[in-house]
Amino acid sequence: MKVLVVGGGGREHAICWKLAQSPKVDELYCAPGNAGIAGDAQCVAIGAEDIDGICRFAAEKNIDLAVIGPEVPLAMGITDALEKACPGKDGDPGIKVFGPNRSCSRLEASKSFTKSFLARHDIPTAKYREYTSGDELKKDIGIYGWPMVIKADGLAAGKGVILAENEKEAEEAIDRMMGSRDFGKAGDLVVVEECLKGVEASMLCFVDENTIVPMESAQDYKRIFDGDKGPNTGGMGSYSPSLLFDDKLEKRIREEILDPTLKGFQEDGLDFRGVLFIGLMLSADGPKVIEFNNRFGDPETQAVLPRMKTDLFDVFEAVCDNRLADIDIEWDDRRCVCVVCASGGYPGSYEKGKEISGLDDVEDDIIVFHAGTKTDDAGRIFTAGGRVLGVTAMGDTHDEARAKAFKNVGAISFEGLQFRKDIGKINR
Repeated sequence: MKVLVVGGGGREHAICWKLAQSPKVDELYCAPGNAGIAGDAQCVAIGAEDIDGICRFAAEKNIDLAVIGPEVPLAMGITDALEKACPGKDGDPGIKVFGPNRSCSRLEASKSFTKSFLARHDIPTAKYREYTSGDELKKDIGIYGWPMVIKADGLAAGKGVILAENEKEAEEAIDRMMGSRDFGKAGDLVVVEECLKGVEASMLCFVDENTIVPMESAQDYKRIFDGDKGPNTGGMGSYSPSLLFDDKLEKRIREEILDPTLKGFQEDGLDFRGVLFIGLMLSADGPKVIEFNNRFGDPETQAVLPRMKTDLFDVFEAVCDNRLADIDIEWDDRRCVCVVCASGGYPGSYEKGKEISGLDDVEDDIIVFHAGTKTDDAGRIFTAGGRVLGVTAMGDTHDEARAKAFKNVGAISFEGLQFRKDIGKINR
């Protein structure tokens, strides 16, 4: 089978790394890929948001399965475009696309859409209100108390959520979103929510028309500094399974969130096929949904997929064919920890092009997933993004995996390298 993975970050490297292990994958491509992905797949110089270019490539190469990594091309309708561009001929079934269509992708592309869905189907979440006017929003500053959760409705690369601790910070956030338009059109509509108290956790689920199957639990760390301090990032590390999950909690999540979500998709005519990422707040009142994403989480994927024993290609194909219920997904009992190495200055402005050293000194059983990297003609590897590498370790115990990950982070260096030292700890 010929497989194309769309994207070029750490999540996509983890997907390519896992697919490369499948005996059913004969040719594996990634657009655009990165320096690390090049070791597992053939990288193609096509941007993830170049929908026309990706469709042309898929048609020319007769791609059997396309896997969409990032949220932006999904929101742009890449799944619909690929299915239209590669319909199949002479009995050929055409391309299969793992990733929800444009209609379903509104679950991530619009926080308003998701909040309405959750409310309509009685799925536990925070109280909320919507605003299209900055002046009107300022009249309601502190409506749910402090901190005030202010969210740009659209996609903002994981940075469109601001927790304002006081009126001054709230006014500044409103001016950024709805005045200076720091997040572009994502700030045309702003959602304000009550601030849920508890501990955040993540759950990734495979979903087709009839079935929702949670993967092993994971937990990520969104703030840039230890102790969950500083601004939000795309994620500074993760581990799996979550120390917060037990059978009782998982049963409650299934009954109160997963089953009603699948039923809601069916009732609303949302033919969701792909991965549903559920951001949860484990509160004193029980689990509540913070957000839905339409794809594998990053960096949760880097801690979850190494624990999957089942052939990932088989799972992708089953989801596309609406026969997910027929697949028995098996997991490694070992623990996994991923520590992100980021550029200095991230998530604000940062410099690229810093040479990375020490990758050859990493221990053999450590997986280094590349995110923002590139190579030069001499084969040297340089930084090319905010999040650069995800150093991932497996261990029989959580503490063993954590110790191995941090030990090997110490082998890697580049100018400005920063990482959180508390990945794997529970911050309450």
